[in-house]
Amino acid sequence: MTLPPMKRILLKLSGEVLMGEQEYGIDPAYVTRLAEEVKAAKETGLEMCLVIGGGNIFRGISAASRGLDRTTGDYMGMLATVMNALAMQNALEQLGVETRVQSAIPMASVCEPYIRRRAERHLQKGRIVIFAAGTGNPFFTTDTGAALRAAEMNCDALMKGTSVDGVYDRDPKLFPEAKRFDTISYGKVLSDNLKVMDATAVALARENAIPIVVFSIREKGNVARVLAGEGVQTIVQAQD
Repeated sequence: MTLPPMKRILLKLSGEVLMGEQEYGIDPAYVTRLAEEVKAAKETGLEMCLVIGGGNIFRGISAASRGLDRTTGDYMGMLATVMNALAMQNALEQLGVETRVQSAIPMASVCEPYIRRRAERHLQKGRIVIFAAGTGNPFFTTDTGAALRAAEMNCDALMKGTSVDGVYDRDPKLFPEAKRFDTISYGKVLSDNLKVMDATAVALARENAIPIVVFSIREKGNVARVLAGEGVQTIVQAQD
C-alpha cells in the first residue's frame, strides 16, 4: 500500500537510534548519517518537522522504577530530548539545511520556545523544525508529543522511524514467526495493545486522521524509499 501525495510530514525518531552502535549517548557520525537522510527527504519538496526521543540519554519511566520521582524523571527526559535536538540541528546545518529547534520548555539561550505560528512560518520558508521537550508536561511520552505536533502543524503523515521494519502481531525480536502488517487500523493497534506508539499518541492520530507510518530507520536510505512507496513499512490508518 502506498501513501497519498504529501506536502508536510513529521518524522519521529527514537533517541536510541542516535546511539549508533554505542551503548548510550550520541554517535556524531550516525547523527550525520540520519541528517543526510532527512536532507534527502526534504529535497523531494516536503516540508518536514522532527521529534526525537531522549532514551539514549535518560528515560524517565525507567528512572521512576528505580525510585526517582516520576515527575522529576520525566522533566530530566525532556532535557535529554533538547540535547538530541541540538545535535541533529548541528548535523543538518553542517549539511546546509536551515533548521530551528523549538522547545516546549522555554530555554531562550539555546533554542526558541514552541510557538505554533512561528513554527508554521519556518516550515513555509523551507526550514526544518525540530520540536523538543515533548509536550512540556510530565506523564506524556515523546510519541504523544509527536502526535500533538503533527496535528498542530496539519501534517499529512506521522513517520515513526524505529529499529524494526513495521508493526508486528508480537515482538519479532523474541518471536521469529511474528507476522508483520502492511496496513492496520488504529483500533486494532489499540485493542491488541501493539507497541507501535503509546495509546494516547495513537488515539490522537486517529482523532485527527493522521496516518502513522512505521519503518526501520536503521536501514540506510530507507526514509526516501518509504516516502516513495518502495520501502518496507506498516501504515496505521482508518480502515473500512
